Amino acid sequence: MTDCPCGSGAAFARCCEPFLAETAVPETAEQTMRARYTAHTRVDVSFLMATLHPKNKGEGEEEAARSWATESEWLGLEIVGTEAGGADDSEGIVEFIARFRDKSGETHAHHERSLFVKEKGRWLFREGHTPQATVRRTTPKVGRNDPCSCGSGKKFKKCCEKASAPAIPLPPSPS
Repeated sequence: MTDCPCGSGAAFARCCEPFLAETAVPETAEQTMRARYTAHTRVDVSFLMATLHPKNKGEGEEEAARSWATESEWLGLEIVGTEAGGADDSEGIVEFIARFRDKSGETHAHHERSLFVKEKGRWLFREGHTPQATVRRTTPKVGRNDPCSCGSGKKFKKCCEKASAPAIPLPPSPS
């Protein structure tokens, strides 16, 4: 038994194979995402196109999908999370990280939040966006009028903030 490339832990024959063979239809947005990843690993462009929303099918889309699938060594899929996208929903979001190695040997992690819509009983990939990283401060923010953290006894704005500010070039002096 061969494990499914989508990383579900199930055998390919019981996981994504029925979707790619069109003997079953994914019931959730996540199942569709997993099957699309597996389609990339198997260069199954027909499945990729069948699960692509018609508004996304532009000129060259099929060839671009074939090129990316063919020229990449697929290393694994991680589902980060899902929002809606269940059997009774009409929309769902799947956040995932797909790891792959390109033809130059460089390893990449494609992190995306994908919107899927359900039309006529089938989940279709509508659009994807790279999630924006949330920056969390680990230390308290130093206000401009707070004492400088360097211990000089001066206010931050008169000490280290001033030193880290970019220099403003002066206009040339008249000669």
